Amino acid sequence: MRRPVITARAAATFEPVGRSVATARAFVRDTLQGWGCADIVDDAVVLTSELVTNAVVHAGTAADVLCLRNDAGVRISVADRYPEREIPLQNAGQVVVHPDREGGRGLLLCGALAARWGVEYTAAQKHVWFQLDLPDRPAGTRSAGPALPVDALPVADTRVRVAVIQIDRGGCISFWNEDAQDLFAYDPEQVIGKPLTDFAAWPHTPGTGTGIAEALQLSRWEGSYGIRGADGRVVPVYASHLRVRDADGEASTVCLLVRDHERAILQSPPRTPAPDSASQAAQAEGRPSDPFEVFIGSPAPDDLDGLLQRTVERARDMLDGDAAYLLLATDDETELEVRASTGLPSARQRFARVPVEAGSGRYGSARMPAVHEDLTAVPGAVPLLSGTGMRSVVTVPLKVEGRLTGSLGVAAESAGRYTNEEALRLQFAADRIALAVERARLTELEKLRRGSLSFLVEASDLLAGTLDRDQTLALMAQMTVPTLATWCAVYTVADQASEPELSYVLHEDEDRIDGLKTLLMKVDPPEPVPTPGARVWTAPSDAAHDAALRTSMRSLGLGNSARPSTGPGTTLATASAVGGETVVLPLVARNRVIGMLTLGKPTEEHFRQEILELAEDLSRRAALALDNARLYSERTAISQSLQRSLLPPEPLPAVPGVEVEVIYRAAGEGNEVGGDFYDLFPIHDGAYGFAIGDVCGTGPEAAAVTGLARHALRLLAREGLGGPAVLERLNAAILDEGARSRFLTLLYGELWPQDDGSALLKVVCAGHPLPLRLRQDGSVEPAAEPQPLLGVMDDLELYEQTVTLDPGDVLLCVTDGVTERREGTRMLGDDGLTDVLTTCTGLTAGAVATRVLRAVERFAAEPASDDMAILALRVPEPQAS
Repeated sequence: MRRPVITARAAATFEPVGRSVATARAFVRDTLQGWGCADIVDDAVVLTSELVTNAVVHAGTAADVLCLRNDAGVRISVADRYPEREIPLQNAGQVVVHPDREGGRGLLLCGALAARWGVEYTAAQKHVWFQLDLPDRPAGTRSAGPALPVDALPVADTRVRVAVIQIDRGGCISFWNEDAQDLFAYDPEQVIGKPLTDFAAWPHTPGTGTGIAEALQLSRWEGSYGIRGADGRVVPVYASHLRVRDADGEASTVCLLVRDHERAILQSPPRTPAPDSASQAAQAEGRPSDPFEVFIGSPAPDDLDGLLQRTVERARDMLDGDAAYLLLATDDETELEVRASTGLPSARQRFARVPVEAGSGRYGSARMPAVHEDLTAVPGAVPLLSGTGMRSVVTVPLKVEGRLTGSLGVAAESAGRYTNEEALRLQFAADRIALAVERARLTELEKLRRGSLSFLVEASDLLAGTLDRDQTLALMAQMTVPTLATWCAVYTVADQASEPELSYVLHEDEDRIDGLKTLLMKVDPPEPVPTPGARVWTAPSDAAHDAALRTSMRSLGLGNSARPSTGPGTTLATASAVGGETVVLPLVARNRVIGMLTLGKPTEEHFRQEILELAEDLSRRAALALDNARLYSERTAISQSLQRSLLPPEPLPAVPGVEVEVIYRAAGEGNEVGGDFYDLFPIHDGAYGFAIGDVCGTGPEAAAVTGLARHALRLLAREGLGGPAVLERLNAAILDEGARSRFLTLLYGELWPQDDGSALLKVVCAGHPLPLRLRQDGSVEPAAEPQPLLGVMDDLELYEQTVTLDPGDVLLCVTDGVTERREGTRMLGDDGLTDVLTTCTGLTAGAVATRVLRAVERFAAEPASDDMAILALRVPEPQAS
């Protein structure tokens, strides 16, 4: 006999636990369905379940499942690790086990269902295998319909185009035929290699139902969606997807697409109930069948979108219509929102809203069953069908306990198709499903509300975590895209007299941000109206469509050829990105409009009301965060400006024959000036004053005393007063501040460069760390004696001391932020500073100050918590000739 050729293989191992049986069943089912062996899936799952149960439950070992596909069928082997546990032998004509017995049925089932089966033993394993042959599929008719008159046949174009698109395993287009090029106006090189999701307008709500990515992974799928054409508009299509694999095992999906009104070309005929269906079985047993399951089918979809889509499809088929739609009512029953449709451009209509009550542009057929024999006689009676080519329609309400919850309609392209009889049939079906739809809607609404609360909590945390204006703007946009909208723009208003300014733009596709920003810059900004709630703004979509039209005309040679063209790709892509609904929400903080949050959808898409309500909540939080960031930025700028006014003007004056270096660090975030300060200024010709001090405490109060001390020193010194007199009068000025006064340590000195290259200093050290003198030989000594600090006693008797700095000498002056640097119980102190200074012989003033700062920073791992000032004066050595 010819040995079967293995064409596919799949294997898996399952742990010896009870849940492994269900996992093994799912593994075999998915494997066989992926191989296209749906005819034998049920038998294979039953046999696998029994054999895996024997292995993991009764034998207590892991089970190895191996699936092999050959040219005749599928062979499945289940192996356990208990070869000593033999199977019972059966005598001829003797049944070993009873069919109703709990265990021991695996081999009995193999004998009954499998074409061949057997058992193999090895030293380590026992294999039970079975072969299921694929049924023959003789050529013949699968389904046929009766002969019909020509006028009853489905309507199609003279030249029917069937787009064939192949999608690779990554979701990207790998093949695009000529009909696809004709239908959607893209050349193959424009689409091949790009994801299908870039072009598909999928009628899908995020978080619910099946999306395009999931549909492409299914073995088969059939239904309606839209394809965005090169002109930016959506072409409604009916599609049939089939997942295949090539000879190398590479999976891909083949998509056949026709225009939606030509769906009969691809649409599978509706399945009639099987003779053993649930309804007929119930009738045979004398039980009434469930009308809901009869209409919807069993099992019913467990998500709202799936249930609504199944409803409109069954309603259309039940009345032999060309289109059907279902709308759900808002809580106050004043508006209806489109949630599902078939045979209509659903991507354009989804989530669109229409008022319920009668009037121009209103939906007056909601509360009672209604039949419109010819819509052309009553224009606008059903706004949803305007411009769709539908002539007759029957609509019925969905009610729960007398309350309007929705509306179901079926439409046809010919007039006079429906009568009151069809309305009664449709109303009967609507009554059966109304409660299930309302229950599913409330479940979805609860999920959305829970998600909204979680979203708002996270948004509040993020917005509260920053006081930076630009970062707040970026967070506002990033939280809305793509969760709430496809694109977002934030406008800010500086004051009531200013025009709104476009401050931030974001799109879920980064390649479209520049084009979107350019478009919005050309459009007049929305009016800063403080009225709460979202309002529709049509300017961006109108401008995008106009730009796309002009570009298309220029590309066809119909426009002004002298005008430069930016290329059709960018403009058409922007038109597609901005062509849907756009809403504006005001950003109101402290009773003033400070900006607008603009949210947009792509071509012909609408916002859900729940999304708009969530966006409104977000806009209130974002407005307060943005205003807080503005106030913080303004106050920070004012504070820093005032602080900079307390510092000496830069650069410091150059002192002839003396090197001067200052390093200043203020403690606290955003502080430029604290309690420590320094100064260097000319007094008169040849004389310079210098000072370094420390006010008690930090922050604004200490900075105020800093400003008083620095300005008083300059004024008094230039009046010709000596060092002691200057400090005594400063002491009196500090005491005059009363409760606002702070005590102050201060080192003040006067410097005279000498002709011989040295420098003469007269210093007064009022409670401040003593200045240190570094000589050329490396010795370090204090250059002054301690005296009382300022701001404590009224009567001070201070004196000055004279110091001469020889060439090469350094005078180092610091505040206590240097000497009191701590690491646990250790402190740098005067001795530590002296040790650092002894290593600075021969260094410039700048190098000395830098080395001291580095030693302070390295002394402890934690950042400094006190203000710090370092002033180094050095008399340079004469240059050798």
